[in-house]
Amino acid sequence: MRTDHFYIGGAWLEPIVPRPFAVINPATEEPIATINLGGEADVDRAVKAARDAFADFAATSKAERIALLRRIAEILAARRDEAAATITNEMGAPIDFARSVHVGMALGYFEDMIEVLARFSGESLWDDGTLIAHEPIGVCGLITPWNWPIGQIVSKLAAALAAGCAVVLKPSEIAPLSALLLAEIVHDAGAPPGVFNLVNGDGPTVGQAIARHPDIDMVSFTGSTRAGVLVAKAAADTVKRVHQELGGKSANIILPDADLETAVADGVRRCFVNAGQSCIAPTRMLVQRGQADSAAEIAKAAAAAIQPSDPAQSGAKMGPVASAAQFDKAQRLIGVGIEEGARLLCGGLGRPEGFNRGYYVRPTVFSGVTPEMTIAREEIFAPVLSMMSYESEDEAIAIANSTVYGLGAYVSSGDRERARRVAARLRAGRVYINGAPASAKAPFGGYKQSGNGRELGEIGLREFMEVKAVLGYGA
Repeated sequence: MRTDHFYIGGAWLEPIVPRPFAVINPATEEPIATINLGGEADVDRAVKAARDAFADFAATSKAERIALLRRIAEILAARRDEAAATITNEMGAPIDFARSVHVGMALGYFEDMIEVLARFSGESLWDDGTLIAHEPIGVCGLITPWNWPIGQIVSKLAAALAAGCAVVLKPSEIAPLSALLLAEIVHDAGAPPGVFNLVNGDGPTVGQAIARHPDIDMVSFTGSTRAGVLVAKAAADTVKRVHQELGGKSANIILPDADLETAVADGVRRCFVNAGQSCIAPTRMLVQRGQADSAAEIAKAAAAAIQPSDPAQSGAKMGPVASAAQFDKAQRLIGVGIEEGARLLCGGLGRPEGFNRGYYVRPTVFSGVTPEMTIAREEIFAPVLSMMSYESEDEAIAIANSTVYGLGAYVSSGDRERARRVAARLRAGRVYINGAPASAKAPFGGYKQSGNGRELGEIGLREFMEVKAVLGYGA
């Protein structure tokens, strides 16, 4: 793998001005590769290649784009073990989880987008003779995070290619190796030169250059709300479309008629998925006050069953967080939780027992958390659960909605109709009822400061399209 090169115009090119950057294995704190961070001139080269390729690719048939997506998926499936090992090494996901979920998610996104495109009709004719046409928006800048390094790329890339767009990708510099592997796969699948381009770099340089570039028609960004605001500001002068999937602080309302053991244990597992590094993780668990003590004991036991270990070993349930910066943030916020008076049920500061290196965070559960506490408001992005209590259903909903975020929410109840009524009142882009699994078909995105726009499924495909009305077409 040419880790120090960029993929531009169908070829691996050296950066115009090399800026070496070490990729660190978070389990060992040792460098495993060196990439180069690009600059504005590298973005210019990539955007030009994408612009040159766009018209011809936009004119391809639906069948041709389906064939390309299928070839990419087939090669990724053939390289699944390699992709999983790469993800484990670059961001610390346990190897079994990386294979089944990280890579499995990406394959699912490709497969679903193939199905969506196969049935998608890009044109409709109104009774008055007006043609409504959906056309690819153009050149798209994709800026993706480190927590789901291949899945978050594919959730955007599959839709962009299905729509007929050309793309310039900036993956996270923290976990860029799986993106480089994907570039090899796209190349081997026969994507026309310039349709897919990759420039490594940091947000302030390459990310901002993509966002403000006048020849990029759309930016699709996943990351923190703070960074999303900067992307939107940089994009404003060129009035391009900005699609954002940002932070989250998802509430998990466990109603008193729910199976408490099942709901609490499931909530802990979902909170700790991917070492807690998931924007839709249910990090605020709300239980009725009379059940708080019982729920705390269940949560403590569930957390004890999910302990960090070497992510390269089969059977590992949790690896480290992805970087030193993320480890330090988790330690700071755990400390703040203790200082502000939350009750520490398990976990806490420092590495887990038996670890003297690696960015491992102790699985941590707080109870007695109030809505005003920092750990109830800030996204921690680590295996840290805040348990809160409520008296009435109305109070639970008010607490759930009392956040600047609105990405996900969870409801458990023995009465499905009751759960549906509560779900309807939650200000979130996705609501999971009674442990419902995730779906590659359901739209994904948030309310409020969790972003705008949606990914996945037909709605996600439409995000990469413009709508044209041709009046008099059928007259």
